[in-house]
Amino acid sequence: MRTLLLALLLLAAPLQVLAEGELPYVLVLATGGTIAGEQKDPGTQEGYEIRRSIAEVIASVPEARKYARVEGEQFTNIPSPNISPVQWLQLARRINNLFRERADLAGIVITHGTSRLDETAFFLNLTLKYDRPVVLVGAQRPPTGISPDGPLNLLAAIRVAAAPESRGKGTLVVMDERILSARDAEKLYARSGGFDAGEMGMLGVVATHGVEFFYSPTRRHTYRSEFDISGVTELPFVDIHYSYAGSDGLGSIEGVRGIVVATTGFTPAEKNYYESLQRRGIIIASTFPSGENVAALPSTRDASTTISVERLTPLHARILLMLALTKTSNPAEIQRIFSEY
Repeated sequence: MRTLLLALLLLAAPLQVLAEGELPYVLVLATGGTIAGEQKDPGTQEGYEIRRSIAEVIASVPEARKYARVEGEQFTNIPSPNISPVQWLQLARRINNLFRERADLAGIVITHGTSRLDETAFFLNLTLKYDRPVVLVGAQRPPTGISPDGPLNLLAAIRVAAAPESRGKGTLVVMDERILSARDAEKLYARSGGFDAGEMGMLGVVATHGVEFFYSPTRRHTYRSEFDISGVTELPFVDIHYSYAGSDGLGSIEGVRGIVVATTGFTPAEKNYYESLQRRGIIIASTFPSGENVAALPSTRDASTTISVERLTPLHARILLMLALTKTSNPAEIQRIFSEY
């Protein structure tokens, strides 16, 4: 009798967990991108326009109702190359306001074009103030194309945003059922499986049986971040230079507050040029072009004000330097920031 009762309880438990009234709320904020694309000639490999509304995008994944009560909000509907730091600030404020106003939200999913998805994700990783998950997701093929990947990606992202295990992990990127840390995620190529996170940034997977995390980020992010953009109307201008054999580093510096140099080592001419900029108060930071360096570049230690960047792509290093410059222009303090984030 006791065995029969236990069996009945085990059978009833999943029904309670999946009851609609008990499911967590997840809000999908739409910004556009391929996941909202629509072709004039569906079912082909032809081009597309960003047309589909958030309601249509959510409707493509009816399976999501098993995991969350999904709501939608149209933030914008544009290709991601059109997204600028202005939209980053607006998006971060909107998400912070949503979490402040709605204690019932388990998490937020942001649909986004893949060209700039990793940049937006890392900015949010540094500026959001809550431990609830924010998950960025996109598609490499439009929903009207052959074998679209957007619906499965979105379903996986909703599952991650709804999972209690996702709390405290920072901003996440979910593509191809892989959970990537926003600190390390980057787009490597424009097809399925084209997002990666190098040696250190894949945190887990979205499996049939559930969301499974293997690792947690240790660098500061979201609710542990010191950056406050509530009063910031414009981010400092930071440029990226690419170092190469025979380069002298020369370029326009009008309005520039900082420069990230993608390099494996400065040429003598570059070294002289960047040291001259440092004397003028411009912050210089150096990182490997791949972002895979895990130790300081020896050639940059000659100048005490050169910021050494570890394990950040040039694009991500630029974002961190932009935010650091909203707080300080002191090279030692900026180096401290790069060592903690």
